[in-house]
Amino acid sequence: MIITKNLKNIAEDKKFLRKTIAITIPIALQALLNTSLNLVDTVMIGSLGQTSIAAVGLANKVFFVFTLLLFGIVSGSSILTAQYFGKNDIKNIRRVLGISLIMGLIGSIIFVIPSLICPEMVMRIFTPNENTIKIGASYLAIVAISYPLTAITNVYVALLRGVNQVKAPVLITLICICIKVGLNYILIFGHLGVPALGVQGEAIATLIARTVECICILSLVYFEKGPAAAKIKELVSFNKKFVKLFLKTVTPVITNEFMWGLGVTMYSLVYGRMGDDAVAAITITQTVEQIITAIFQGTSAATAVILGNELGANKLEDAKIHGKYFLILQFIFALIMAMICFVIRNPLITLFNVTGIVANNISICLIVFILYLPFKTFNWVNIVGILRSGGDTKAALMLDITGVWCVGIPLAYLGGIIFGLPIYFVYAMVTLEEVYKFILGFRRYKKKVWLKNLV
Repeated sequence: MIITKNLKNIAEDKKFLRKTIAITIPIALQALLNTSLNLVDTVMIGSLGQTSIAAVGLANKVFFVFTLLLFGIVSGSSILTAQYFGKNDIKNIRRVLGISLIMGLIGSIIFVIPSLICPEMVMRIFTPNENTIKIGASYLAIVAISYPLTAITNVYVALLRGVNQVKAPVLITLICICIKVGLNYILIFGHLGVPALGVQGEAIATLIARTVECICILSLVYFEKGPAAAKIKELVSFNKKFVKLFLKTVTPVITNEFMWGLGVTMYSLVYGRMGDDAVAAITITQTVEQIITAIFQGTSAATAVILGNELGANKLEDAKIHGKYFLILQFIFALIMAMICFVIRNPLITLFNVTGIVANNISICLIVFILYLPFKTFNWVNIVGILRSGGDTKAALMLDITGVWCVGIPLAYLGGIIFGLPIYFVYAMVTLEEVYKFILGFRRYKKKVWLKNLV
C-alpha cells in the first residue's frame, strides 16, 4: 500500500520526473556506450586467447584505480558544483573546475610515471605469470599516456553534469566509440595494410580515441561559452576560505574512492593468483555487470545533481522527498535489470572465445551478481547520490572503506588463497560487502544528516 502510494506520488510529480529523465538517460546512455565498448574490446582481445584477456584485464586495473581517484575528485567537486548551480554562483563553479583540473592532472602523472618507466614491475603486482606480464606491460606502456587526457575530459564532463548539460557529451562519446572500434579492427588484426599489433594495437586505438574525446569536449565547452568556459585567471582565483570548503567536502570523497579502488584492486591480486581461467571469468563477468548497471550510473548521477541543486537552493523538504523517490526507482530498476541479466547471460557468454569451464564459471558468477544486485544498486544511489549530495561524505567514506577492507578483502583471501575455492564462490564471498553497506547505509540515510545546504 505504501509503495503504491509512493509510486502514485512519483507519477504525479511531473517536474521531478522530467528532470530525472533528462539527466538519467544521457548519463546512463553514455555509461552504456562506454561499457559496450569494453565488451567489444574484450571480445576482440578474446580472439587472441585467454592469456591476452587476462593480461589486458589486469593491466587495466591500473587505469581502474586511477579512474577511482579521478572519480573521487570529480564526484566530490560535483557536490559543490550542483549546490553552487542551485545558487546560480558561476564564479565559484569555475573555481571548483580549476582545483579539480589541477588535482586530476597531478593524480594522472602519479599513475603515468611507473606505467611508462617500469610497466613489467607494475604487472608483477597483479600476477606471477611471465607471459601475462609481458603482454600486459606492452599494453600498459602505451595506454598510460592517455591518463592526463582522461583526467581533463572527466573533470569537464562532471562539471557539465552538475550544471545540467548532459546531452552533448553523449554524442561525443558515441563518435569516439566508433573511432575506437574502427581502429581496434585495423590495429589489432592488421587491416588496410597495417600490421597486426594485437594488444598494442588496442592500446594505440584507446590513446587516439581518448585524445579525440578530450579535444571535442574542450571545443564544445568553449564554443558554447557556458558555466564551464572559464578563463585561466578564473580557474586559479582561489582564496583560503574557498579552498578550505573544497578540501573539507572533497577530501573524504577522494579518500573514499581511492581506498575503495585500492581495496577492489586487492581482489584482483587474489584473482590473479587463482590462474588465467579465473581472471578471464571475472573480467568477462565484470564487463557484463557494467552493461547491466549502466542505468544506475545515470540514476546516482541524477540523484546527486537534483538533490544538490535543491539543497543549494535551500529546498530541504523537496530534497528529502525526492531522495526517497530515487530509492524507490532504484529498487524497481534493479528488479528489471536482474531479470534481463538472467535472460541474456548465456547468449552473451557465447560471444567470447573461452573454454567450457570458463564459460560455466562466468554463468554462475552472473547468477551471484543477480542475487546481490538490489543491494549493490541501493548502495550506489544512496552513497554516491544521496549522502554525498548534502556533504555527508565521512559516512560514505566509512561505509565503502570498511565494506572492502573489513569484509571483502578478508573473505577474498580466505576463499581464493586459503581454501582455493572456485572463482564464483570467492566472488559471492567478496560481494557480501554490499549487504554490509546496505544495512549500515540505510540506517545512515534514515538519520537525514545529509539534508544540508553547504554553500
